[in-house]
Amino acid sequence: MLDEIDFEFDTATFDELRETLEKVAKKYPDYAKKELKKEGYELEIKEYSDYVQPNTALESGDLDANYFQHKPYLDDFNKQKKTHLVSAGTIHYEPFGIFPGKTKTLKALKNGATVAVPNDTTNEARALLLLQDQGLIKLKDGAGLTATKKDIVENKKDLAIKEIEAAQIPRSLKDVDIAVVNGNYALEAGLKVNNDALATEDADSIGAKTYGNIVAVKKGNEKTDATKALIKALKSDTVKKYINDKYDGAVVPLF
Repeated sequence: MLDEIDFEFDTATFDELRETLEKVAKKYPDYAKKELKKEGYELEIKEYSDYVQPNTALESGDLDANYFQHKPYLDDFNKQKKTHLVSAGTIHYEPFGIFPGKTKTLKALKNGATVAVPNDTTNEARALLLLQDQGLIKLKDGAGLTATKKDIVENKKDLAIKEIEAAQIPRSLKDVDIAVVNGNYALEAGLKVNNDALATEDADSIGAKTYGNIVAVKKGNEKTDATKALIKALKSDTVKKYINDKYDGAVVPLF
C-alpha cells in the first residue's frame, strides 16, 4: 500500500512568480508523482491562490509539505505568524536577464544609455548586482540585496538607470537601450532567456542562492522518509529535464 503525502504547490510566489508560472506549478508535481510512486508514496496535490493558507495548513498538519516560496519569505512568515516551518530543500530559481532594447549588445552601449531596472528594493538590487557582474557599474561594498541606484559608486558610461515596475519592463524595451527583466516576466512576455538575454544571473549568484524556491515542511519533518522521497523526486533527472526543455532558461534547477 502506498503512503500518501499531502503536497501544496501554489500558483504564485511572494515577489517572483506570477500567472505565467501556473503551468510550472501544475507540471512539477505531475512529474514528481511518477518518481514518488517508485519510492512507495502517492502524491496528493492541493493548489492555493494566496501566500498565507499554504503555510498555515502546513503548520496545522493539514499538509505534509508546500512548494511556493523562498527562504526570506518563509523566515518572515515564521516571525510574523509564530509558525515553525523550515526548508527541506531548494529546487529552482527564475534568473534575471539583461535584454536588448534599442541597443543590441552590451559592447555597443554608448555613454548615457538608458537601462531599465525593477523599482522594488529586492528586484532592483538583483538587477544592479547583475549589471555589476557585467562590469557596467560598481556598487558600494556591502550593498548586496538591499542595493538601490543610490549605492552606485562607479558608472563609467554614465548609464541612466530608469526604475520601472517589474511587470512593465518587457513592454518598455523599445524605449530603453537595455533592461533587466525578472525570469517570470520574461517568460510571460515571450522572451527566451537562453536565446534573447545578453547576460543572466548565475546559479551561484547571491540572488539565486537567496531567492531559490524551496520545499517547506513542519520543523522536525525535514528528515522523514516521506520528505526525503519528495525532495528526491523533485530533484530527479526527469523533473530537471522537463524544466530545462520547457522553460528555456526562464526557470533553472538548483540541483
